[in-house]
Amino acid sequence: MTQTSENVTWLTQEAYNKLKDELEYLTGPARAEIAAKIAAAREEGDLRENGGYHAAKEEQGKQELRVRQLTQLLENAKVGEPPAADGVVAPGMVVTIAFDGDEDDTLTFLLASREYASAEIETYSPQSPLGTGVIGHKVGEDAEYELPNGKKASVRILKAEPYTG
Repeated sequence: MTQTSENVTWLTQEAYNKLKDELEYLTGPARAEIAAKIAAAREEGDLRENGGYHAAKEEQGKQELRVRQLTQLLENAKVGEPPAADGVVAPGMVVTIAFDGDEDDTLTFLLASREYASAEIETYSPQSPLGTGVIGHKVGEDAEYELPNGKKASVRILKAEPYTG
């Protein structure tokens, strides 16, 4: 999954299907389940002191936020278009960097939205400090990004290849 500046999100077919299935579950069975929890909690009486009711309403709010996020993501999705394999760092690529030019201190990560994070490979958002620092740089180039303490860090781009899943 990758994002561009036009808010288009590139997804593999597998990622698109997974997110679409999650959206269908959240807008169908999950909504019915949370509505039943809220109704059951209401029957217990005074809502001001009803912990079950407040917990169910909070869960409902989080669920509806996720529905909005998924809806927006899928509305702007383009399926099946990987980034170019031209050695330029872009969202949707697996990137290997060396910290401060030290070829032994490396990190390999997927530059993509957290929606596509997996246990297989570490994922960094294109909007993260490291992500924004390396985007647009070519293999062999140095890039700078800002650390949380405000200092700058330098990395060298060693590899940039489209993610194949």
